Amino acid sequence: MPHEAVQSRVEKTLSLVPEGQVISYALLADLCGLPGRARMMGKCLREINADCHWHRVLRADGKIAFPVGSEKADEQRERLAEEGVVVKNYRVNMTKFGWKPDLHTILVELEY
Repeated sequence: MPHEAVQSRVEKTLSLVPEGQVISYALLADLCGLPGRARMMGKCLREINADCHWHRVLRADGKIAFPVGSEKADEQRERLAEEGVVVKNYRVNMTKFGWKPDLHTILVELEY
């Protein structure tokens, strides 16, 4: 799949994640039809539109992937807090704030 197509798919999938919820790199990859490509998601997020909701993507354990105390980690923490997501020690409770798409979203809105 061409890189531009992957980026487009990532942007589209990420746009479905509601405000106040987060998604892991691994689940984002799965929902983009690219299972096992969590690292690819990180690379794509560095390259796509700054207006995308990159701040809603976290590691599977709920941690912010940027180094603790870095400018980007603090920016991500602030953006999440503005949406009502509780961030403690640069970690989010994925059970409480993790997004799980409903059946309609999976069947109709996602592009595989």
